Amino acid sequence: MDGSGKRYRLGLIVGRFQTLHKGHEELIRSALDVCDSVGIFIGSSQESGTEKNPFSYGLRRMMIESVFGDSVEIAPLPDIGVGNTCAWGDYVMRSALICFGMLPDLLVSGTEGRRRSWLDREKYPSVDELFIPKTIDISASRLRKYLIRGERKKWERYVSPEVARLYGVLREESLASVGHTDSSSI
Repeated sequence: MDGSGKRYRLGLIVGRFQTLHKGHEELIRSALDVCDSVGIFIGSSQESGTEKNPFSYGLRRMMIESVFGDSVEIAPLPDIGVGNTCAWGDYVMRSALICFGMLPDLLVSGTEGRRRSWLDREKYPSVDELFIPKTIDISASRLRKYLIRGERKKWERYVSPEVARLYGVLREESLASVGHTDSSSI
């Protein structure tokens, strides 16, 4: 622990944020509670306009910034086509060093099992992991369905007021992505 009273220097979160919801926000707030700095990689940053990834990197960044302002650092993280493997973990760690100026000492994620497989513990023994249990039964894919169907009230229950202000543009981009299934995102 340093003079800030926080246990970690840099916490790292990787997500697609298609759309940012209260579960994501809980993850980010948990990282802010224990880290001096929080770096967020917006994954699949190279893709937009598809059913899986309708929103551009810029719009996803805007959602996060609308809630967290400059309390987090945000950077794009394009896919490299290897899935959740140690090659992906090495790529994430190298990218963190380049984008945030240091290796993270904490990885923060949900409890999904696929995220547990990409960090090589022998290569990065000093990196801790914080798994935040899901307390809200929601997924970004369900939120995208609400947007497409125009179920605004259902959608708004799971997003912050700041993100809710973006409803029109998020719905428009979701509708434009319908039928576009060709995705390079893993």
